[in-house]
Amino acid sequence: MTQRIFSLVTAILFSLIALLHAARLVRGWHVTIGDIVVPVWVSWIGLVIAAYLAYEGFRLSKTPTK
Repeated sequence: MTQRIFSLVTAILFSLIALLHAARLVRGWHVTIGDIVVPVWVSWIGLVIAAYLAYEGFRLSKTPTK
């Protein structure tokens, strides 16, 4: 697997993760892990981080290889 393909695949995965965080924020889904309720602000952090990683992945997948 080349670096370009790897960057594209990871960018797609992080895009899906960002989309799920955004959907949770818009739809108001509640997340519970065991007995702990995950606050909504965690999805804001997850959305920002996942969107940034997706952006970087797409950017790296478009750079020409040497």
